[in-house]
Amino acid sequence: MKRHVLIFGLVGGLLIATLQYTEYRFVIIEHSVELYDALVAILFAAFGIWLGLRITRKRETLQESIRETVVVREVLVPAEAPAPFVPSSVPFAPNSARQQTLGITARELEILTLIARGFSNREIATQLFVSENTVKTHCARAFDKLGAARRTQAVQRGKELGLLP
Repeated sequence: MKRHVLIFGLVGGLLIATLQYTEYRFVIIEHSVELYDALVAILFAAFGIWLGLRITRKRETLQESIRETVVVREVLVPAEAPAPFVPSSVPFAPNSARQQTLGITARELEILTLIARGFSNREIATQLFVSENTVKTHCARAFDKLGAARRTQAVQRGKELGLLP
């Protein structure tokens, strides 16, 4: 009985293997282009993942090697008595001699005043009815004349020179 089961099992296995082989050959012959396309796509996807991991791993190791040390230290600043508020009846007038010496135009001074009040380029352009590029041009010229690289430097320099309140 065991011999019959073994023979039937072997014959059945050979028959199944033969059928699978013929089906495999049919699939390979019929769909060879699609299989090659899929194989190429899988290879490129694997290469892309490998390359991405390799590149990001270098950045992570670079960032890990840079250590940041934060030092927190309390600095005591002597308290000054606030100056008494004396209302000024005379409004601020810019130093026109210094303005002419530096060659700052009235429009550049107006834009510098609005920068000192905290307006952005877009807000200044809206308020003065000009384009944002015009505001940027006036800012660049005023910064150049004041020897400033940033808005805060320009405002500070303008106050030092008596152009801004």
